[in-house]
Amino acid sequence: MTSLAGAIPSMLPFIGTLLSFALLPGLAPRLWHRRMVSITLSWVVLGLVLTAVRAGPVAALGGLWVATVGDFLPFIAILMALYTLGGGVLIAGGPWGRPGGNVLLLAIGTVLAGVMGTIGAALLLIHPLLAANGARRERRHLVLAFIILVANAGGALSPLGDPPLLIGFLRGVPFFWPTLHLAWPMLVIAVPVLALTYGIDRRLAAREPVAKSERLHLRGGLNIALLILFVGAITLSGLVPGPMLAVGPARLPAAQVALTLLAAIVTLISERSTAASIRARNRFAWAPMVEIAVLFFAIFATIPPVLHLLQTAPLGRNPALWFWLAGLCSAFLDSAPTYLMFFQAAGGDAARLIIPPARLLTAISAGSVFFGAVTYLGNAPNLMIRAIAARRGVRMPGFFGYCAAAGLVLAPLLIVQTILFFI
Repeated sequence: MTSLAGAIPSMLPFIGTLLSFALLPGLAPRLWHRRMVSITLSWVVLGLVLTAVRAGPVAALGGLWVATVGDFLPFIAILMALYTLGGGVLIAGGPWGRPGGNVLLLAIGTVLAGVMGTIGAALLLIHPLLAANGARRERRHLVLAFIILVANAGGALSPLGDPPLLIGFLRGVPFFWPTLHLAWPMLVIAVPVLALTYGIDRRLAAREPVAKSERLHLRGGLNIALLILFVGAITLSGLVPGPMLAVGPARLPAAQVALTLLAAIVTLISERSTAASIRARNRFAWAPMVEIAVLFFAIFATIPPVLHLLQTAPLGRNPALWFWLAGLCSAFLDSAPTYLMFFQAAGGDAARLIIPPARLLTAISAGSVFFGAVTYLGNAPNLMIRAIAARRGVRMPGFFGYCAAAGLVLAPLLIVQTILFFI
């Protein structure tokens, strides 16, 4: 068995990547914004050198090729397409701004996150939510609920919803498996959070200006049509994977290759055809997507030693333990690599992991998704929403203040999930 002490040097590039993204934006923002790519790639190069020393340069380059072509490119292509399409749909007006309307928007966003992804749904709906409540002094409770529901919990309903489930789908988990196994755990989070938000918002709204109701306008019809087409293609690719194709050392299902190409085409069409006014109203920018792409490239390139260590670790098969281990790692290490680590530790064979009752895979999936809202680091949209809210004048809590608030709301609900589904 590989000892932890012996494995630490090979894990340093992965740990360094995560710590860089977690700490440098706050501790050295100017350095980070100027040198993000070079800092991240330095960890990838270090991992490549360590692997070359241990297994030889051919194995190191082959492993990097497989991680890039087999894992990273299909994953980031789908995320980018959903991000671009979501940023090309504009929702203006509507009943938001009052307690009932705000909760309705949160509920719609929770469902929509499972269809178009947490990133796409968050970018689509955070602007109308904040704009409709722009005259109010206290909006932090709405942003907190938005992060919990739209940026995290709602993504549990499909592989389109959250990056961890997308990784599972690309590794053989059926498309509708999350819908069947995570819908009830999602409701355990969503229903109490919606009820709590309504109670808090109603009390605060009694002392605040009442928003004027405006007629609902929806723009971006082409992006909506492309989104429906793309969602259908993702579903079909899981049902009919096709033969395996060799792309150098990497082997991919033909449907996955076709889906990656379609994602690139859809992204290009959306970017070329969407009105600049829609992008401007949504405050769409490529910078967050670039940062996510750089992060996940480094993660996929440096994570193999961590996966190997987890595969040899004696974790047992207790679903409750896996739920909390995967969840706590997800809260601080980002949900997508957490899912990948524990999926591989559980055997990495989707055909076996989905055999009913599939409690171990359910625990890994639920932990990776629902703990993502515990910190700003748990899921990619969290930091994006915080930045957008801050630009719109919302005094967002710092890292530890947010953890305390989110933990106060989520801890009892996560304990209920454990009792109901994993014991």
